[in-house]
Amino acid sequence: MATLKVGGEVDAQCTRCKMNLAHTILAMVGPKIVRVRCNTCGGDHAFRGAAGVTDRPKAASTRAPRAASGTPRAEKVVISFDEQLAGKDIASAPKYSPKDTYKVDQVIHHPTFGVGLVTAVRGDKVDLTFRSDTKTLVHGRGGVPTDRPAFSPPTTRQAGPADKPMAEPPPEEEGAAETSLPSGD
Repeated sequence: MATLKVGGEVDAQCTRCKMNLAHTILAMVGPKIVRVRCNTCGGDHAFRGAAGVTDRPKAASTRAPRAASGTPRAEKVVISFDEQLAGKDIASAPKYSPKDTYKVDQVIHHPTFGVGLVTAVRGDKVDLTFRSDTKTLVHGRGGVPTDRPAFSPPTTRQAGPADKPMAEPPPEEEGAAETSLPSGD
């Protein structure tokens, strides 16, 4: 077998042509080819050896044989959505509102997703499992208005040079202000 190097040629599976064709080696990491260019279509892609050929060792040769232990392997148990809802009062399920607070195993009716079961509570977020998916929604966001900061518009201030602090004007005396004005007579 010839030594492989950048600029050399190798047969590889082309992702664009969908065939095993000649490719030019563009990049290697150690002895492993990582990037090639198809000589037929000119497309650059990650190196893929011929179809069905891999550089990974066989799974059986890398694993140690399993020790025979007295404990059998636990079976994975999948509980369906209907089984999770069994025994719960679905008819009296409250409608979802981000203002309300929920707890684990509570049934909720969501206007879009339908009936759901609270599976986790994390601070102000809950995980609700619905028939089709699990969604993370907010809860407990309905404090009284006094709990929330009130909007206060910015106050008007006199504008001055940005690099100098604004000094308070000295208090004016009424008589001095009147005498300093020129008279129009």
